[in-house]
Amino acid sequence: MKIISVRKNPEYKDKVIQYIQNSWSEVSPVIYENCISNCIDAEESLPQWYLLEKENEVIGCAGLITNDFISRMDLYPWLCAVFINKEHRGHNYGNLLIEQAKKDTKKFGFRYLNLCTDHIGYYEKFGFQYIGQGYHPWEEESRIYQIKV
Repeated sequence: MKIISVRKNPEYKDKVIQYIQNSWSEVSPVIYENCISNCIDAEESLPQWYLLEKENEVIGCAGLITNDFISRMDLYPWLCAVFINKEHRGHNYGNLLIEQAKKDTKKFGFRYLNLCTDHIGYYEKFGFQYIGQGYHPWEEESRIYQIKV
């Protein structure tokens, strides 16, 4: 298994963009393209985008960003876009991406990692705790979770 950071490996930029766009069709593709393209030379530590490879096949992705389209702008960074290909689920591969995001969160000087999701029960297995509701610009809400890193 190999976790690839697009900032450390800019040659993966197009592959990361395409994979995340295909995995998260709910968000306009131009948003991911713009964010990922501009993160490579960003002066700050965030955002970060990751691919998970198994035997040279991309099987997952995740991001570490400053805000996940959520009203709690006082909280950051945010784990986002965690995705594992359907045929590779059930092997704890998502946790590899979560652990990388936690490691980078700590390295960048943050004490907590946040996420918003509707998946009740999944992230709690990894130590995330529910801290409240957050609201999206499209008039929906999500549960907010946090973990100390």
